[in-house]
Amino acid sequence: MVGSFHIPDGGLFLRKLVISAVFLFTAANIAYAEGLHGKASYYHARGAVGCAHRTLPFGTHVRVTNLANQRATTLVVNDRGPYIKGRVIDVSVNAAEALGFRHAGLAPVKVDVLPN
Repeated sequence: MVGSFHIPDGGLFLRKLVISAVFLFTAANIAYAEGLHGKASYYHARGAVGCAHRTLPFGTHVRVTNLANQRATTLVVNDRGPYIKGRVIDVSVNAAEALGFRHAGLAPVKVDVLPN
């Protein structure tokens, strides 16, 4: 089954493909928040490789692929966000490093929701 939807606040057009209960999202960008280290949020803790998503349930495993360099990593949703227009997911600094965009701050990505 192939479908598509629109996120009104971000102006992003995303495709959702359902293949064996795996959801694929292509996002316009992704970001991490260096300044949030040490805050209550787990995904910002030093050494963490978590991520924040507005609607995916906590504990959901996602495979994030940087479309600019094809680097990928598996993360666990353990926070809510991002709350910036046009963004789909925030990742920890360590995840941004693994994906190769820590210094750029933003990158085009594909987010695959993995089955439990």
